[in-house]
Amino acid sequence: MSELRPRSGRSASDPSKTLARHGQLPKSRAWPLILTILGAAVVVVLVSGAAVAGVVVNSLTSKIDTIDINPSADPLPEIGKIEGGFNILIVGSDTRLGQDGIGGTYDEDESTLNDVNILLHVSQDQTNAVAISIPRDMVVGIPECTDDSGYTKPYSTEPINVALSYGGLPCAVQTVSELTGLPIQFAGMITFNGVIAMADAIGGVPVCFTGPVDDPNTGLLINQAGTYELTGIDALAFLRSRAGVGDGSDLTRISSQQVYLSSLVRKLQSEGTLSDPTKIYNLASAALSNMQFSSSLGNIPTMTSIALALKDIPIDRITFVQYPGTTGGSGVYEGKVQPNEDAAAQLMAYVAADQPFVLADTESGGSTADPNAPAPDPSAAPTDTTGLPVVEGVHGQPASEYTCSVAYAF
Repeated sequence: MSELRPRSGRSASDPSKTLARHGQLPKSRAWPLILTILGAAVVVVLVSGAAVAGVVVNSLTSKIDTIDINPSADPLPEIGKIEGGFNILIVGSDTRLGQDGIGGTYDEDESTLNDVNILLHVSQDQTNAVAISIPRDMVVGIPECTDDSGYTKPYSTEPINVALSYGGLPCAVQTVSELTGLPIQFAGMITFNGVIAMADAIGGVPVCFTGPVDDPNTGLLINQAGTYELTGIDALAFLRSRAGVGDGSDLTRISSQQVYLSSLVRKLQSEGTLSDPTKIYNLASAALSNMQFSSSLGNIPTMTSIALALKDIPIDRITFVQYPGTTGGSGVYEGKVQPNEDAAAQLMAYVAADQPFVLADTESGGSTADPNAPAPDPSAAPTDTTGLPVVEGVHGQPASEYTCSVAYAF
């Protein structure tokens, strides 16, 4: 059991009683790890990793597990040669296999679902990035996919998280590409243990809560409002929590987890993480040991080349958004999430055109502005949003914005 104390100045009757309990997490398909712009985090780490001794690089390389997602793709770039825009899909698998009983044993739940789908789009001029989270229960078209046995399933309309079970990472890539209209050049898949290892390697991620959280489904217990440094299994418990945040739905949970994502990006950029050789190696090793990569991404030269393109994107030009959808539909959408086609068309048109935009409303019930956010740096130039289009019906936030996860009202 780990004791978590609030870091903020919020008052509390007894801070020592604020705990995050975590034994064996009960099984649950709902675990949006939403591990930041994980592709960005991993490859930026490897920029510094390139300066490590050759034996360290060889050690990292030996951990890489790859799979082809597009056999006809262009040849891989040499270091420093990647140009233009690109897209990276990060998938979170709910597999229990090899996860030490977290979420339930493999015998209890043999499914393998892509419960997390984050598409990172980097603009052609490499000055901004958008990370699009797609709700796991959103009903979409699942294209023909072939599994390991050689069976090819016919086209179907189902929740997006079944794609992984039909044809592994390549099927998830095809599905997201069809939904968004964007070509996907790179992809990676991470498991429960990967989330734990990454959170530990970075030394924890500060997460703000508006009030107490008690979610027996994931084991997360927060007794009072405040900001907590979430590490290891506590970070996983938070990222999986649905009943403890927002209105208890998958949609507000994504907004809640963008609190974690934004905080993680800020920590990577501002706390010297990337200048600490030990953290660099541990973070890269944790990611590479717990992920499967597309063959296009799973090599040190390509990762480093992408990192060189990503490292200078300003934090206020990194935006997390949720692919727009609604609940309460009928037919195939009953009990699931139905895409909001009008809002999605507007969002994806701007993304595809590399057009920066402003979100009309960044609060969606799962997160809210942090009242204890630090004052803006007076030496930093404010972001000029003059003339930028305003996107309606899309929830999210820039990585630079300090927010709190909204505790579920019991």
